[in-house]
Parts: sequence; structure tokens; C-alpha cells
Amino acid sequence: MRCSRFGVVAVTLGALGVGRPGWAQIDALSRAPSRFAVLDGVRIHFKSLGGGRTAVVLVHGWASDLNVWKSQIPVLNGRVRVVAIDLPGHGRSDKPTVPYSMGFFARAVNAVVEAAQVDTVVLVGHSMGTPVIRQFYRLFGAKVKGMVVVDGGLKSPGLDSAGIERAVQRFSGPGTEATFEQMITPMFPGESLATARQDVIRMAKATPLHVVTGSIRGMMDPSIWTDDPVKVPVLAVMAKGTTWPPAYRDYVTALVPGIDYQELEGVHHFLMLERPDLFNPLLTDFLRILGTI
Repeated sequence: MRCSRFGVVAVTLGALGVGRPGWAQIDALSRAPSRFAVLDGVRIHFKSLGGGRTAVVLVHGWASDLNVWKSQIPVLNGRVRVVAIDLPGHGRSDKPTVPYSMGFFARAVNAVVEAAQVDTVVLVGHSMGTPVIRQFYRLFGAKVKGMVVVDGGLKSPGLDSAGIERAVQRFSGPGTEATFEQMITPMFPGESLATARQDVIRMAKATPLHVVTGSIRGMMDPSIWTDDPVKVPVLAVMAKGTTWPPAYRDYVTALVPGIDYQELEGVHHFLMLERPDLFNPLLTDFLRILGTI
């Protein structure tokens, strides 16, 4: 794997490096037809662009949906098959009252992979999407060619049961929509990011509270935070100086020997939306090394 080119998630636009794409390419994700997989009677919404039995599978984070990846489609579409997923409870997927564990999400991703007739995947997970793709690797590792961690955690957040309940309570009452706005707004500073900011706030507010709180419990579950090794190539792209102390990088590089650990300066949690001009070249370089594009 490559050495880091930059100087290190909450588990809770610029140039694209290939010239300025036209609107039709920017809008390819929204124009792609909706498809549905089914897991345990739950319909899981996804979109597939391109063909082939190997795909880059995009997994959004907590209280988001597949539209967080719209700025990556212009550099992927036409070069590799792309599958973007609404996890259960999010976007246009069903929203049952069930435990929203990382295992449930991982099995939902696999249901989509099977419905899309994909054999081999490169998993890209943002925020909570990181423990989701790691759980997928544990359950379906033979399908995984590589993983991309986007400002997401591979180490336990370390909350005890009381801390988890405090986090749940923060998003349990009538003030939750205001809490989302207060949390998300600083992640998109400046008027140039106003559209992205409002899109992410809209996604969060559209996520039912039982999904919001159930997902918090699922991603904080101590049983998923074990130190079993990851033996496929991994790229991690992190927002430097926001959540991750230097000790976290030390932990991750020991857990995943050879990891390509990139730290981006001056970005926030939704870095793939905020600075695709920085994120997209890292993603496509990694896919090129894997022989995927």
C-alpha cells in the first residue's frame, strides 16, 4: 500500500480532478432507476450504475441516504459498476420497528449485492457506514476486494451503557430536528456549501426517530468492536483534527497493516461532499491499485 500523502469519525464542491462535468453526469445518481432487494420481508432501496460482476458499493452513514455520494458519481460512472444503497430505515428503504444492528445493516447490504448480481465488492462506508462494512467483511469476507473508510471509526467509541443512553436521549424528543441542525450546520461552513448542508439536514430530519436511536444503539454495541484483523486493502480518508487523536491512527495502523491512512486538512465530517476535489482522486487511485478501474 502507499504511504500517506497528507499529515490523521464521528461514528455518528470544487473541481473533481477530471475537469468540470456536465449537469447530466452530476445528476446521474438521481436519474438512475430505483431497485429494491428484500431481507426478512424488508425492502431495501438501491441504485445501480454500469455493469459487471464487480462493483463499488457505497454505504452512507447514520441518518443519511445514498445521495451523500452524488459528488462521487461523476468520477466513477462509466469506469466501474457502482451500487449505492439506502440502508434499512433510511431514504426510500422500508423503516420497520426492529433492532438496527450493524449485523442487520450488513445483511441488508449483502441482500442488495445479491439482487444486483454482484460477486466481488469494494465497500465504501461513511461514518456509521464504516462499522457496517466491517461487519459485512466479517460475515461475507470472500466477496470483499477492498474497503474505503470515510471519516468512520474502526475502534470502539468507548461509551458505557449510561453514555449510550445519553446519546440516545439526545435524539429522542421533540427537539431532535433542532439538534440535527445544530450538529450538521458547522460541518458545512460558508454559503458555497449551503445546498449540501440543507441536503444533509433534510436526510437527517427524514429519518424516523426509532431508526435514529436504534442505529445509535447498534453502532455503540460493544460486541462489534473487536480487534479481529482486516486482511484486504483498506484506504481511510479522515478529517484531520476533528475527532481522531494521534493515538487513533496508531491503533488503526496496527489493526490493518499496510492501510493507506489519509488525513485531509480543513475539512469536516462529510468530506466527500465538502471537498470531492480532494477525496475523489484518493478514491480513484485506490480503485486503480486494486485493478477495479
